[in-house]
Amino acid sequence: MEHIYISGPDKKAPTLLLLHGTGGNERDLMPLANLIASDVNILGVRGNVLENGMPRFFRRLSEGVFDEEDLVFRTRELDQFINESAEQYGFNRDKVVAVGYSNGANIAASLLYHYEKSLRGAILFHAMVPLRNVELPDLTGIPVFIGAGKRDHLIPPAETKQLSDSLQNANADVTEHWGNGGHELTRDEVEEAKKWFEKYFL
Repeated sequence: MEHIYISGPDKKAPTLLLLHGTGGNERDLMPLANLIASDVNILGVRGNVLENGMPRFFRRLSEGVFDEEDLVFRTRELDQFINESAEQYGFNRDKVVAVGYSNGANIAASLLYHYEKSLRGAILFHAMVPLRNVELPDLTGIPVFIGAGKRDHLIPPAETKQLSDSLQNANADVTEHWGNGGHELTRDEVEEAKKWFEKYFL
């Protein structure tokens, strides 16, 4: 997978896994990572799927309707890529924290839904439920931050609550932040994510 890796001063520190939204790339969330945490390792990844020339992490059938078979395949592909990257770059595989926006947040949520120890934690900005009618692994001890907009035209509040509830039912420690905006990222939710990260990982 196309990616960029930046080693922090302490390889034992957490590694932020940056997962962009539709049309983004492996560098898109770098400024976000710098706002949320310093002195960490950074692994920015570009999605392997193209939709009208725009990179994504998995295919969709229409807006809000995922190609579930491709989602499962791409989730496994990403999990394996993280494993390989940990070996290649020498970061701690057990301290990977995803930072995902929109499509990137959806595949980060899918990692949580499918693999018990794929992530040590996750920041999900404007995410949807990746799959329904699946049994989640035990996520005890896994903190998750969910950033949502009350006027998000792509993701109804009920969808966000369902995502939050499913993660909590799997014993994840979920923090919700609700802004007054739409699907765009806001400085306020990024600052709240920074506080969350400092609470759990510093």
